[in-house]
Amino acid sequence: MKMKYRKSIVLGISILCCGVTLIGVQAIDTEKKSVEVMVEESVSTDIQEGNTENVDETIAVLRNSIPKSTSSFIVSAGAVEETEETEAEESSVNEAEVVTEKSENEAEAVTQEATKENNPEKTNKREKKEKKEPKLVIADVTNYVNIRDRASEEGEIVGKLYDNSVGTLLKKEGDWYYIKSGCVTGYVKGEYVLTGKKAKKRADKVGVRMAKVTTTTLKVRKKPSLKAKVLGLVPEGDLLTVIKEVDGFVKVAVEEGKGYVSTDYVELYTENVVAESIEEEQARLAKEEEERKKAEEAAKKVIGQQTGGNSTVSSSGSEQTASGSASSLALGQKIVDYAVQFVGNPYVYGGTSLTQGADCSGFVMSVYAYFGISLPRTSGEQGQSGRRVESLGEAVPGDLIWYSGHIGIYMGNNRLVHASNRRDGIKISNADYRPILGIRRIV
Repeated sequence: MKMKYRKSIVLGISILCCGVTLIGVQAIDTEKKSVEVMVEESVSTDIQEGNTENVDETIAVLRNSIPKSTSSFIVSAGAVEETEETEAEESSVNEAEVVTEKSENEAEAVTQEATKENNPEKTNKREKKEKKEPKLVIADVTNYVNIRDRASEEGEIVGKLYDNSVGTLLKKEGDWYYIKSGCVTGYVKGEYVLTGKKAKKRADKVGVRMAKVTTTTLKVRKKPSLKAKVLGLVPEGDLLTVIKEVDGFVKVAVEEGKGYVSTDYVELYTENVVAESIEEEQARLAKEEEERKKAEEAAKKVIGQQTGGNSTVSSSGSEQTASGSASSLALGQKIVDYAVQFVGNPYVYGGTSLTQGADCSGFVMSVYAYFGISLPRTSGEQGQSGRRVESLGEAVPGDLIWYSGHIGIYMGNNRLVHASNRRDGIKISNADYRPILGIRRIV
């Protein structure tokens, strides 16, 4: 009976130990296996020697000998299920965190989209700022630098970039810059142009902000308000120098002084000189030569009429000067002499009468018409007629001096005859009394 009892206990313990060993093999390392084997041998020994009361203690030792991290493998099936449930809960928590993070990202994207829709102006400004701006170049020379068709001094000249003319830098090839200015594209030597901040600073300095009048009669007011008192009137097509831009108005310079005009009635632009192609240069020179010949003929005709047709003025080389032929110079002086006869007569806006009243461009047009020379009606158009004169030092009697919204006839010695304003009428002033936009030679 005793023998049967021992066999039953040994069989039960063996099954328990085999179960523990099987689970341990699946989840613990070699060190844990060694502990189990050692305890199993001890339990078997106790049973064989009849020390059955030590079996429970041995099993407890087994439990305490295995690290806590693997204790779940030797407890009941219910504990294993609990572990699986815990892992499932942890997995659910992780999934929840992922979903939460995804939701936060989606919410942020929605917020950004809403901001973009609600503040399109701010978004557009930021996007525009991020766009790459064109690289500016500006000529830094005494007269001009040639633009060539390839990066070599042997390249064909396709245009000229005059001093302070602007362009866009397209790429660099060694010491050469490939640029576009006006309708000309080609290469210039890098040493003859400014780039970067220096180019921007120079362009801002030499560029002229202009306002072209787009209404029949533009009112220049003393303050930036349509209710402010009128300072002066300017005809359609005239060009005004912009001093400042503010709240739908621009401050401009006119003969009566500085005033404001509404931006609704002007076209604003910045005037910068650009390159001139060889074809454009040839066309310009041909036109200037044609106008010069016409002026020569008109001068000879007028002088011949005034001398009874018995005298002529030679235009031979001995009577030529750097500023023009003798006949042109003589005609220019006669134009001045004729114009000063009307000093003291009234200024009338829109008028062309030298006796009853004329405005600045009407005065110039009527004086030249007396000598058979036709000019456009507005100061802006007259200021772009004829041939360009580089400086006041090169001007001769009869040249036109063009200002913002105004024009007059040069008398020589820094003097100007012009129809000034309603207060002063036709008068004589210093030619440099205001900033000069241009000087043009008609005869």
